[in-house]
Amino acid sequence: MNTSQQPNPQDNSFLSEVVRASGEKISACYQCQKCSAGCPVAYAMDILPNQVLRHIQYDHRDRVLSSKTIWICASCYACSVRCPNNIDIAKIMDTLRAMAIRSGSNPGEKEIPLFHSLFLKTIRATGRMYELGLILQLKLKTRDFFKDAGLGLKMYRRGKIKLFPSKFRGSRMKEIFDASEQGDKR
Repeated sequence: MNTSQQPNPQDNSFLSEVVRASGEKISACYQCQKCSAGCPVAYAMDILPNQVLRHIQYDHRDRVLSSKTIWICASCYACSVRCPNNIDIAKIMDTLRAMAIRSGSNPGEKEIPLFHSLFLKTIRATGRMYELGLILQLKLKTRDFFKDAGLGLKMYRRGKIKLFPSKFRGSRMKEIFDASEQGDKR
């Protein structure tokens, strides 16, 4: 990446959009790379967390929103805790995922955005995680029926996967999702 250019937040619409949406001061990043060094899933990323911040500063919208990195990020907050400038990089990754979904960008990882949306749909419908229902929906959408069948059977035998979702009482989950959708429309 060419580092001779200096990012200018006033001229950079992508930088200001991410800053506005996340509330984080991305321009405070001086590329110490502590975030990338502490990331437990950096080995699977196409661009490292510090590089994501630099790409944002240089207005590389398509590069960032179509990267594998924003979908592979486990949101474990190791990067955020390690940052000497207190930049919440995990929050920025969450923001970038939401921006990628809204913009309709082609994701670097095809199944993760699908899993993400099905996960939220499951939580909304049942009020908690129903693993079997989620996996069945994912398998129907991807048409990859037998990829993890052996693992699923082992998990069922050990009682890790239930046949039916557990009961959830209350309408609080619907209120949370409705409030979140209202926030997206602002």
